Amino acid sequence: MAMKRMLLELGMGTDIRGTDYTKAAVRALRDALWHNSLNVAAALGKPVDSMVVEVLIGVPKPEQVDQAAVLAVLPHGTGSVKVVEGGLEIMNDAGSGSTVIANAAAIVRLDVEGK
Repeated sequence: MAMKRMLLELGMGTDIRGTDYTKAAVRALRDALWHNSLNVAAALGKPVDSMVVEVLIGVPKPEQVDQAAVLAVLPHGTGSVKVVEGGLEIMNDAGSGSTVIANAAAIVRLDVEGK
């Protein structure tokens, strides 16, 4: 099996007032995925569920992201999620809450034998 990277998709998501890292991460992945139509699998004669997607999420507190909730966003294929330190957290003026900004990268691979 020769897995080749076919696509790199990038996105950003926020939780404006709730300081919910998972919500921001899910929105970031949706932003990366929902602005296109992936035709590469069909163009190569492969089923869409043959895609393997590596999801990278950057947030200030990686341990607060529910990786299963992020993975559930993928409409096709199989995937994995890795959460790393990144993104932004911006405190409000009162210091009682913050806005979380998450970044997402979705790396899509397909088995393209002999290529």
